[in-house]
Amino acid sequence: MSALAIKALRSPLPWILFLLPLFSASPARAQQSATVANASSSKAASPDPVLQAMREELDRSKSHLKMDNVPAPYYIEYRLSDVEQYDAEAAFGALREEQRVHQRIVRVVVRVGDYKQDSYYGPGVGVATLGPVDDDATTLRWQLWTATDSAYKAASEALAMKRAALRQYTADQPFDDFAHAPALESIEPLVKLNFDPKPWRDALEKSTDLFRNDLKLESLTASARFRAVNQYFVNSEGTVMRDGYVVYLLSEDASTQAADGMRLERSPYFTAAAIKELPTPEEFQANTAKMLDTLKALRDAPVVDEDYRGPVLFSPDAAGDIFNGMVGGNILGKRPRPGESARTTGDYASNYKSRVLPVFLSVEDDPTLKTFAGKTLIGSYDADDEGVRSVKVPVIADGLLVNYLLGREPIRDFPESNGHGRAAPGQPASPDIGTLIVESKEPLSPDQLKQKLMDICRQENKAFGYYVETLGGSDYEPRLLYRVYEKDGHQELVRGAVFDELDTRALRNELVAAGNDPLVGNREGAVPTTVIAPSILFDDLEVKRTDAKNAKLPEYPSPDLIPAH
Repeated sequence: MSALAIKALRSPLPWILFLLPLFSASPARAQQSATVANASSSKAASPDPVLQAMREELDRSKSHLKMDNVPAPYYIEYRLSDVEQYDAEAAFGALREEQRVHQRIVRVVVRVGDYKQDSYYGPGVGVATLGPVDDDATTLRWQLWTATDSAYKAASEALAMKRAALRQYTADQPFDDFAHAPALESIEPLVKLNFDPKPWRDALEKSTDLFRNDLKLESLTASARFRAVNQYFVNSEGTVMRDGYVVYLLSEDASTQAADGMRLERSPYFTAAAIKELPTPEEFQANTAKMLDTLKALRDAPVVDEDYRGPVLFSPDAAGDIFNGMVGGNILGKRPRPGESARTTGDYASNYKSRVLPVFLSVEDDPTLKTFAGKTLIGSYDADDEGVRSVKVPVIADGLLVNYLLGREPIRDFPESNGHGRAAPGQPASPDIGTLIVESKEPLSPDQLKQKLMDICRQENKAFGYYVETLGGSDYEPRLLYRVYEKDGHQELVRGAVFDELDTRALRNELVAAGNDPLVGNREGAVPTTVIAPSILFDDLEVKRTDAKNAKLPEYPSPDLIPAH
């Protein structure tokens, strides 16, 4: 983990700009994270031509959109996402990809019916298409017109399908299909990418050229992905928005095999809202060298053979992964399928007002927070992708689940949005976190946490406990795992371990302490998010050897090295 305290991501999405489902976007304001273009605002003399075209076509659709024997729409929205993205990747010291893409994605939603029951179902969830990359108002309006016509016809069909599907259930739905929201007007400055690609190309090449120092490496790649998104949004309720964000991502990935064939991997990622908050090219190269040193050490490290159950301490980096998946993924107010009695989906679907964490922990989601500990938060935004102003939401208070994060699709007991409806360009909005913050009422220092780990080992007559520095994969696989010996506290790197029963139940019942060392974890995903979490200590987790089979070693040696230029 870099000393810059920028979270190293483990599983980034494979961004392919030409496939709409893989776009990511959020209405996060760029603040100091982005270079502000000299663009129009609500106070400027000339209006934004994109917003003007969208508003004019929306007004025309509201006036004229009506088919025989089909109700007129009660709601229409247009969302346009302008995406500029730079990608570069190097492997084994040579650049193998570099491209810069500019694209606009338009999404149109037409709702037929009313707020209580409408057509947002099946084919009625909207139409997405590519828009003109210049500001040609005629072209944009024609594309909005055709997409609106298609969305209206699909909405009519969807409403009939939905009503037929709901007839099999006797109970009425106790909440509306769509939440009311006040009209919002917010025109923020445009953002753009502003950087020199050459230093970053050089950094990728030089970092991956370090494979020459370790001929047992089987892969070594490094990549840069810099992305600026400007989002335009208008709806028939009167909301007009324009905002943008910039995300800078550096990543590196390496793999090797131990003598017994066990595959070993490292894949740190660094995500920031401003290029100055990334590691410098020199720091990135130094971080790659440190990563490769850990792979060498892992090859020689002992394998976890014992069946262990006892205390395990997680670094803030690893704890952020746990809270992101186990809490962030379960506090989203997503409506279950018709006929299901649960309030929402996920492990916390039926835990409203129940204890889900220890009483000394609380969690809130605060998209209004712009910075923390000197770092700009990419999970920050002023209004969500459904035109609702963002607010701080206490989610877990003293261990009790007190709220879910909601967009404009209500669930039982939660009839209104709390500004967490977020969407990738071209995709439907769905509840998601913004900036998730974990806090302890009884925080301990890192030294106190380590001492507590050793004390538990002593009480249970264990020679050592475990310390997790980094995790990887969707199953919380420990990438860097150390034995911490009770006698003197020294640490020993080990490999080949997995956790058993590391889940939301363990998070509720076995977590006994948290640190005073919160780490900013900016995360690039379907939408940009941030998790701020401290170290955490479990008193009883099972660690065992992985049951994955070791791979065969390469059948013949690597090629002879050609001297570097």
